[in-house]
Amino acid sequence: MKHITVAAAIIHDNQHRILATQRAHGDWKDWWEFPGGKIEPGETPEQALKREIWEELETLIVVERLVQTVEWDYPKFHLTMHCFLCHVENGDLTLKEHEAARWLAQDELYSVKWLPADIEVLQELHI
Repeated sequence: MKHITVAAAIIHDNQHRILATQRAHGDWKDWWEFPGGKIEPGETPEQALKREIWEELETLIVVERLVQTVEWDYPKFHLTMHCFLCHVENGDLTLKEHEAARWLAQDELYSVKWLPADIEVLQELHI
């Protein structure tokens, strides 16, 4: 089975809301996720995350800490996802690859259809 390693940003704001982004393409189109992407050779997860968020959202982030690493088997690949708590340093979260984005308060976290691996992170998230 193919193995993919990614870094994901749990971006929060000063109102304790979490940013969720909606996939615009692929097998999981329209499902919601924490933004991020693949870790390239020679990159640390934190470096990859900063690069991916800049590429996807034209936003600079501050990576605060590792929250959790999730191992998840999807039908076509195994995912290792390093999830980091982050906040916006500079930028307007311009959508370049996602269909939509929403800031979700704690009581709204389950109002969108999250990808399965991301749900595992939500269950452990305490902000």
